[in-house]
Amino acid sequence: MDQYRNVRDILDASRRELSKRIIGQKDMINGLLTALVAGGHVLLEGVPGLAKTRAVKSLAELSGLSFKRIQFTPDLLPADLTGTLIWDQGKSVFSVRKGPLFANLVLADEINRAPAKVQSALLEAMEEYQVTIGEESYPLPNPFFVLATQNPIDHEGTYALPEAELDRFLLKLLITYPSPEEEAAILNLDPWQGEGRSRYDTSMDFHLDYSMIETLRKEAELVRCDEQIQKYIVQVVTATRPNEESRKSHDDMYRYISFGASPRASLALYRCAKITALFEGRSFVTPEDVKAAALPVMRHRIVLSYEAEADGIDADGVISRILAFVPVP
Repeated sequence: MDQYRNVRDILDASRRELSKRIIGQKDMINGLLTALVAGGHVLLEGVPGLAKTRAVKSLAELSGLSFKRIQFTPDLLPADLTGTLIWDQGKSVFSVRKGPLFANLVLADEINRAPAKVQSALLEAMEEYQVTIGEESYPLPNPFFVLATQNPIDHEGTYALPEAELDRFLLKLLITYPSPEEEAAILNLDPWQGEGRSRYDTSMDFHLDYSMIETLRKEAELVRCDEQIQKYIVQVVTATRPNEESRKSHDDMYRYISFGASPRASLALYRCAKITALFEGRSFVTPEDVKAAALPVMRHRIVLSYEAEADGIDADGVISRILAFVPVP
């Protein structure tokens, strides 16, 4: 495993630096690092006060990437994201004023508070890595990540994200409450340092520069995924799609699914399973790597029926049942 020694050092240092700012939340930290290596967008969902915004800002500082934060509100306009044309009276021409999307790492805070017109402005950016202003298209910086947060309990003044936008997020991470021990550690940090400062705002001793990210990506590409594991990935994803045959064998479960995951989910699961194996220090993918990546990759890509809501069944419950009956190679 000598070839992974450098990778292990990079990962350990990254986790250590993020843990200075974020107590606990290991799944969130691993998910953010996974997305950074995979080059995908992330949707973070959790109640207020669970350090979602702080985690994204800390990731930006760790990576040294250019960072912009957009606070989504109901009165936000698409041009507030992409930019607009400004008339230069002296030169008698229109000039482009680029918006905050032109950054490596964009925090879309409370993304579900903006209406559909603003959400649509993100679709081109998240998929094509460009935005159109006037008649011209402008490439976004490389790399480009959207890390969005949303509150699952406050629905007043919010708008449900369209499925086309949800499908463009590589992962959806559910942020949970810390354990009592972790919360006690948060108290012991004594965040009141005067002048509005906090011990959370300590400088980082390690920075994950872009060359290190490229190293992790190249190593992830080298992780082997056997043909049987690839078939298993496809079977897991296709098992989310209701059809006549599946309804006959698992009718009780499929009444909870209106629409299953797209082929984009298969690509995401394949990529994230390889990165999971890399993070575990292995050069090959196992079925357990696929299972570990399945929930964050697919929970936002399955459209549940009204029966699921009525019976208190969520996407994680459906995916867990699918993983239980799909044969493991």
